[in-house]
Amino acid sequence: MKIIKAETITREVARLCQEANFFLGEDVMNAFKKALEIEESEIGREILEQLIENAKIAKQKRVPMCQDTGYTVVFLEVGQDLRIEGNLEEAVQEGVRLGYAEGYLRKSIVEHPFRRRNTGDNTPAVIHTELVSGDNLKIIVAPKGGGSENMSKIKMLKPADGKEGVIDFVLQCVKEAGPNPCPPIVVGVGIGGTFEKAAYLAKKALLREIGSSHPDPEIAELEQILLQKINDLGIGPAGFGGVITALDVNIEIFPCHIASLPVAVNLNCHAARHKETVL
Repeated sequence: MKIIKAETITREVARLCQEANFFLGEDVMNAFKKALEIEESEIGREILEQLIENAKIAKQKRVPMCQDTGYTVVFLEVGQDLRIEGNLEEAVQEGVRLGYAEGYLRKSIVEHPFRRRNTGDNTPAVIHTELVSGDNLKIIVAPKGGGSENMSKIKMLKPADGKEGVIDFVLQCVKEAGPNPCPPIVVGVGIGGTFEKAAYLAKKALLREIGSSHPDPEIAELEQILLQKINDLGIGPAGFGGVITALDVNIEIFPCHIASLPVAVNLNCHAARHKETVL
């Protein structure tokens, strides 16, 4: 049986917290470059060029690409044949504390929704744990900025609303968000499950590589329809107008109740950050 010590998990989480904030994924950089070829707005192209330069500087100097270094969201896939020596939850939280301190990353979490005193170490992280087969531990760290998170929504549609209802709701969310989530955005959509499952799916959808498609052809087609309609809104890079409002739309689905059609939309700013490792 594979054994992983809690200390190893802490070090890996600390490393991922910093790398996610310093190094933008190649898929996002490639999406910027592709958008630069398509964008018709002069100021939109200028914004995209600045985003590419900003990402390069962040990588070279190992500094955050955005001042908002995010609420740390951690996705764990825990192999059922794996043994963890120590407390998994505390190992992850300690990794966040260590990573944000070592990387001089802004601490953005308050300990109480109303009293608003900063915890000082960016904990607690939000941890989503999934039990899977095998003996590996997959860790994904996804710092999530407040501006784009605030623009996210969920709605319990009627089954009769169907795909048209989903399209209308997603477009309404993006239109009302306007420039606030710092476009060009990545749009995560969760469809199905229960109220909380749909929200989780929308968040998880943001982890998919930009440019990838859902394996279900019907859902893949819906992703392309939504992407085209969102870019037709004309919000553009940084909200200054243009044809590139979103870099991609990713949808995740789940079975749902015969009486329900939950839909959640989680927006990600252009700093679409997440890093992962497998132990």
